[in-house]
Amino acid sequence: MAESEHPATSASASLSIAAALQQARPLGIERLDATLLLAELCQRPRSWLITHDDVLLAPEQQQRWQDWLQRRADGVPVAYLLGRHEFHGLTLSVTPAVLDPRPDTETLVDWALERLQAHQAAQNGPAPQVLDLGTGSGAIALALKHRCPAAQVSAVDLSLEAVALARQNGEQLQLAIDWHCGSWFEALPAGRHFELIVSNPPYIRDDDPHLPALRHEPRLALTSGADGLDAIRHIVREAPAWLAPGGWLLLEHGFDQADAVAALLHAAGFLAIDHRFDLAGHRRCTGACINLTHS
Repeated sequence: MAESEHPATSASASLSIAAALQQARPLGIERLDATLLLAELCQRPRSWLITHDDVLLAPEQQQRWQDWLQRRADGVPVAYLLGRHEFHGLTLSVTPAVLDPRPDTETLVDWALERLQAHQAAQNGPAPQVLDLGTGSGAIALALKHRCPAAQVSAVDLSLEAVALARQNGEQLQLAIDWHCGSWFEALPAGRHFELIVSNPPYIRDDDPHLPALRHEPRLALTSGADGLDAIRHIVREAPAWLAPGGWLLLEHGFDQADAVAALLHAAGFLAIDHRFDLAGHRRCTGACINLTHS
């Protein structure tokens, strides 16, 4: 191995890559997480670690590694430690001000893209207007704009920090989104109508036993009342006034909330209620369309 391949060759660098990975195991840190962090620390691809596991970490790398190990063992998401997350083919900056984007949310994006494709196939009119409610890092809005450049995408979040980060992600990716800060539809100018509204709103019960494991993520983006449905109730109630004739509302929700969300949509007058399944086979998304004409 060439000397230049070693991050450090001084006597003080006594921790090898192999030993660093071994330190993660008793802390309950998954090997994938450990290799992602260690690859970032070494500024090398993960594959490089396999063939260079005898490389010694420099003292400053060792110090950062010990900090990352303790924080990851305490439940800090890998994305917060790295400052970024891959979502639907895009690299997004993330901070503790926003949720760490989940792979299951790509199910919502895929369904939204299906609806946009169907709209474009059936319509020869203006570009579809799309709204992402509770955008966080901008993951959903940016993924839709990336895959459907013709769409005019707007996005809303209550958090100033989240909107600033989402805007930064949009600028980095050179994807134009109309960002708004405020509470759901109240953040939008009156008179707007959308062919598609999507949302991954907070949907966890206030007393959910899994919340301690999510303590490093913003509580505002996680919980929504005693049954976790307060935000979804509000969105379903208000959405018809903002949807264009025949427009669709697609919602991500908890693994056991599909029937409750479908009932809310039915009560609000939505039609063609349907579901999409996540990677574990749960009905993770529920959506429906509004009447063809506004009342």
